[in-house]
Amino acid sequence: MQNVTLADGTVIRPLATHEERAEAVRLQEDTWGAGFSEKVPAAILLVAEKTDGVAAGAFTPHGRMVGFVFGLTGLRAGVLIHWSDILAVRAEAQGRRLGEAMKRYQRERCKAIGVERMYWTFDPFVARNAHLNLNVLGASVDEFVPDMYGTATGSVLHGALGTDRFVALWALTRAPDPLPADPALLLNAAVVGGAPAEAPGPGDPLSDEPRVVVRIPDDYATLLAGDPAVARAWRASARRAFMHYLHGGYRVSAFVRGGGSDAAYLLSAPR
Repeated sequence: MQNVTLADGTVIRPLATHEERAEAVRLQEDTWGAGFSEKVPAAILLVAEKTDGVAAGAFTPHGRMVGFVFGLTGLRAGVLIHWSDILAVRAEAQGRRLGEAMKRYQRERCKAIGVERMYWTFDPFVARNAHLNLNVLGASVDEFVPDMYGTATGSVLHGALGTDRFVALWALTRAPDPLPADPALLLNAAVVGGAPAEAPGPGDPLSDEPRVVVRIPDDYATLLAGDPAVARAWRASARRAFMHYLHGGYRVSAFVRGGGSDAAYLLSAPR
């Protein structure tokens, strides 16, 4: 499978020309800012498609690139895996599930060559991405990495708050298993990360309950723009909780978003 045509006529296919690869670089700059130090250059996009990686664009019927996805294929602990490094959708095409379509395209490309697992990273504080990755695509959280890409990527989106990330794992040898999103799952679970007024303070002990909740703002970008100090405190609280519990064997067992309230991760102890 090299080309996929969506219902609205958008075609997802490999980048085929130097100009298309240059446009993918411009799309990265439009998304993360011209000073983004982690952007993938055109030459690497060319190499990726020649070595069983993925460097593909989503093109309108008029030929305009409105989305881009890139990843590399290799071995990890002796297993053939694919690391999905970048996915971007232009503002004009957001809300049409194009990101989901490109991820599924990438999955099928990788399955066709025998890849067993796909990995990528996402910011735990971007609720819409967490919902897509965990509730829709059915990936799981493999690990939490503080400042995975350092503290200064030059991106206007990352700012100065670091690059804490979840590493998502998508098993390609079985059907996806989306995480539950029922708010009732959060009942009677201790809140261990979230708003400063709700979560334990930096020096307070964390709960040893088998089910705990880490809350995040449903719209972190708005909180960050309106009150950076509160946003920083909220992120620090969540970082402490994720490091304590996930490094201690807990797993993300549910993600709940919607209903006009904050979003939340449910962490469960190993059985």
